[in-house]
Amino acid sequence: MSQTSPVGRALTITGVLAALSLTGYAVYFDYKRRSNPQFRKQLRHKIKKQEALEKKEQEEAKQVKLQNVREFLTQELATDPIPSDPTQREATFTTNVEIGERLSMTPGKELESASKFYKALSVYPNPADLLGIYQRSVPEAVYEYIVMMIAILPPANISTFLSGAKDQVMAQQAETAAMAEANEIDE
Repeated sequence: MSQTSPVGRALTITGVLAALSLTGYAVYFDYKRRSNPQFRKQLRHKIKKQEALEKKEQEEAKQVKLQNVREFLTQELATDPIPSDPTQREATFTTNVEIGERLSMTPGKELESASKFYKALSVYPNPADLLGIYQRSVPEAVYEYIVMMIAILPPANISTFLSGAKDQVMAQQAETAAMAEANEIDE
């Protein structure tokens, strides 16, 4: 026959008591959850409060990120402005794309990479095409920063592009209204 030591016996009793206590608490909690409507309301309220807190924290984190991007972009454009000379635009485009590609491969350099791609986009004659290329070829984090930079400070060629699209939509709406009016006159 084997004899157990007093320490082993005490550990066994402590383990059994802990397991029974945990099981008892689980049964009690389940009973309260199922039978007490006030307890269920409190649980739902806590869950909603936690979700609202998480949503608020996400929104604050987004605002902080946007502010950091704004400060970085302002500082970057102050130190290395976008050239207005047409002869320098092509060189600026190629160098910024090359530097942006190299930086995008380096973890932690997403913001710097995005600023280079933003500068290349600013001098490119057809920004919509280049944005499509960026979306397919640039890592998602870098592309997100590029879009944020465009939202913060739209380059002149994109502003023209956006206002041109707005003018086209307004012209189409005016044409549709004129056609509808002409159809009403014919009837």
